[in-house]
Amino acid sequence: MFETICNLIPQDPRYPSRARTLDILKRVLDGKLYDVLPYQFHEERGAGGEYIPLRNRRPSVRYALCRIVVEDSVSLLFSEGHFPTIDCADRSIRAALADIAKEARLNSTMIEAAIRGAIGSVAILMRVVRGRIFFDVLDTTNLTPEWDPHEPDTLLRITEKYRVTGSQLPASGYEIAEPGTDYWFARSWDADSETWFVPTPVGSSFEPNSDPLRSVQHGLGFVPIVWIRNLPGPSSTGNAADGACTFRAAIETQIEIDYQLSQAGRGLKYSSDPTLLIKEPATTDNEIVKGAGNALVVSEKGDAKLLEIGGTASAAVIEYVRTLRELALESVHGNRANADRLTAAQSGRALELMNQGLIWLADNLRISYGEGALLSLARMVLRASQVYQLHVMGREISAMDVTARLSLKWPRWYPTSADDRQKDAQTLSTLAGAGQISRESAVKAIADTYDIEDVPAEILRINADSRTNGSH
Repeated sequence: MFETICNLIPQDPRYPSRARTLDILKRVLDGKLYDVLPYQFHEERGAGGEYIPLRNRRPSVRYALCRIVVEDSVSLLFSEGHFPTIDCADRSIRAALADIAKEARLNSTMIEAAIRGAIGSVAILMRVVRGRIFFDVLDTTNLTPEWDPHEPDTLLRITEKYRVTGSQLPASGYEIAEPGTDYWFARSWDADSETWFVPTPVGSSFEPNSDPLRSVQHGLGFVPIVWIRNLPGPSSTGNAADGACTFRAAIETQIEIDYQLSQAGRGLKYSSDPTLLIKEPATTDNEIVKGAGNALVVSEKGDAKLLEIGGTASAAVIEYVRTLRELALESVHGNRANADRLTAAQSGRALELMNQGLIWLADNLRISYGEGALLSLARMVLRASQVYQLHVMGREISAMDVTARLSLKWPRWYPTSADDRQKDAQTLSTLAGAGQISRESAVKAIADTYDIEDVPAEILRINADSRTNGSH
């Protein structure tokens, strides 16, 4: 069924096959896959009375299984309680990066990037505007990366090119002579500039002609974009620029669930208004009106009955759908926990074991979006501070050392219970008292649990409190 729907989606031969695959996966993620089907589910007959097959109807019930898996995994990755801390031995760099992350709403940017990148890849653009850092998420469907052959992890250039209608361009400030014509919109980024090109009519040979009014010379010395491959494994598009899609293995099952539930809903509607069968014509010529207050009069040997269906079919569909859901979630490592089975508060460790598949998925995403993307953005900020005078939270930031070692501190997957926290406190107290770990290491171990953002400052406050209590 998935391939049948894909065949109905128009394909522009001017775009590479990679762009079409990403567009289809994005339709699944956004819930727009069925928009190409011409009929609603309740439309069983066409204008000429012909039967409309199910494959041409949009299901009336839609269970966004793929979207749920993506959002569940991203919530464990970058939600407010799971966002990592960028750590550095240099306290000033650590504080500056933390302030920039807050001011630029980096948390929200990474959530958007991880959701949109679930189709296979996504890109994040860093801009410096009047000394302030901004981040934008770029859809990679129409982006083409070019890598340095001597440093395969370094971008040389990224080009964006896609079709727009002439009527769309005036809103962006372009003067178009033929609004009814389609145009190619293009721009590119390299180590020195962001170059915009004058829109070119589709059909003519595309010859890039730079637009000096919109082009910007940033002079950073590197392409200010982080290209993120979603997951390790076979590429979702067959192109090395893309990683594996998070939800590809569940698409066919999601479509089956949608149609089964739609059919079950159709059956329930039919049960509330079943078809009336009359064995012989009624003795009256009046229009037949069904209802308890309207009796049908038939001949002596006649018969009238309602064509009702049993309720076992609906129950079987629901059980089938429940099985399909379990199989789909298992195939993409989604959350299969049933909240109805939780009778009491569970410890963080118990929740981890119960959702082991989802944690495995989020753990892999940490590599792509954390170690690969978030740290790369932080290093870009360090390099940008060498070129521009940066401002954050209303204050100037001095140039930061680009060779500083950065790392990420991830919080626990699930909040700890009171019993967990008590055991942690006893263990850390014992280790610190025995001299096996430092007090700073002990505070770092519980920093995320108690929302301690600055560990050294917390140590100073602890020492001050100890001296004050000792004096009394």
